[in-house]
Amino acid sequence: MAKPLTLPSAATLPAVLLEQAARQGRRAALRHKRLGVWRERNWAELADEVGRLAAALAGLGLGPGQRLLALTPPRPQTALLSLAAHWLGAEVAALDPALPAEALSGLIAAAQPAVTLIDGPAQRAVTLAALGEAAPVIYLDARREAQAGGPAGRAYAELLAGQAAPPALAATPEQTAFRFFRWGEHGGLETQALSHAFLLQEGGERVRAHGLSADERALAARAFATAEQARHLFAPWLLAGFSLNFPENLATRDQDRCELGPTLVAGTRETYGRLADDVARRLPPPGHWQRRLVDWALSGQGGAPGRALGYWLVRRPLLDVLGLIHTRHPLLLGPPLPAAQAEWFARLGVRLHALPDVARWQEASAPATAARPFVTSAGA
Repeated sequence: MAKPLTLPSAATLPAVLLEQAARQGRRAALRHKRLGVWRERNWAELADEVGRLAAALAGLGLGPGQRLLALTPPRPQTALLSLAAHWLGAEVAALDPALPAEALSGLIAAAQPAVTLIDGPAQRAVTLAALGEAAPVIYLDARREAQAGGPAGRAYAELLAGQAAPPALAATPEQTAFRFFRWGEHGGLETQALSHAFLLQEGGERVRAHGLSADERALAARAFATAEQARHLFAPWLLAGFSLNFPENLATRDQDRCELGPTLVAGTRETYGRLADDVARRLPPPGHWQRRLVDWALSGQGGAPGRALGYWLVRRPLLDVLGLIHTRHPLLLGPPLPAAQAEWFARLGVRLHALPDVARWQEASAPATAARPFVTSAGA
């Protein structure tokens, strides 16, 4: 087991990455399932890759006071490019590409990125609509670049081909690491800025509160597009030094979770709601004798023998199907579950740790190019 992490005096997210590479460089840091195979990189490899990416981003003109926009599904490249932008003293704005195109276009325009990271044709189209053709674009996959059309961008692999030495770390603890944008209840633009110091403090509290260690296996099954993910998954990953695992794609994330058997799952109300619905579809209908057996097994009746029987016959098979059999830290990010679903997980023995978004959102003035798609009559 790796020794406890001692933070540098001027700690930032990329500085913590370098510290992990120095103290446990050969330990698994990141896995990504690709073409059905889990591919692994250790902390030393990650630090080297982030340093090279930082040099490439500097060549594109990214630096302090500027912004990288990440508009991708969950991908390991997004995490590494975010750290590379932080290395240069720049901030990262992350948006969920699944948002409606009109809302997304307005948020992209409001973010005013110096460089935009996209995954394919759909993200390219909405980026062009919001920013025009001037802003540099990075594609995660060169094959998707050809499909996207429009002005050529840079492929992620191309950024790594350069041999420039990593620049000096330019980030400071007080600088903004992540900035999030959203449309408020009445259509106004709101923003949320999280500094390196804030994220490391919050991440450290999460590591201590849950006893997280380098032995955890965490699944990153959603885009890094919320403050809760930055605070409760991204920062703890760097601080505790555990492995962060990415599914092949959104369609396979439940199957990939079962294969991985994560010890830490950071999901939203939608994540756990989808799993609860999956369980409900597998159960016998209410009133059936098999359903009565399931309900009895989950009730905890019958003393220790009954609980043991219920675990081996019902709870363990269901947890195995859901990919939660090894999960010690089920985190619920954002709004709470409906009471019925929360009760169902409790009966399965999954005690969700609710972590609401308590960081402050502030009103922001949108640039003239940012559409305001959700303005109501009250806010018009």
